[in-house]
Amino acid sequence: MKRYIILLLMLILKLDVMACDACKKQQPAGFGGITHGAGPDSNWDYLIVLVMVIITLYVLVATIKCFIKPGEKNEEHIKRMILNDLKP
Repeated sequence: MKRYIILLLMLILKLDVMACDACKKQQPAGFGGITHGAGPDSNWDYLIVLVMVIITLYVLVATIKCFIKPGEKNEEHIKRMILNDLKP
């Protein structure tokens, strides 16, 4: 686990090696070195990215919440049949 954390930190700190010099010159200041290709063409591109980030973070938080505290308390819930090996 420690190796994966170190690898992740190294990747985060070295994002500037992912893009070539020609692509770095075409991208805006905030996005320089992150990826290949030209940067966003208009403000709509920023809005689209922002909406995608918000949706992704919401899904991530909801998934973690459901894993930590599922909340099904009904004794006839299908997970009880699976966990208790009962037949319907």
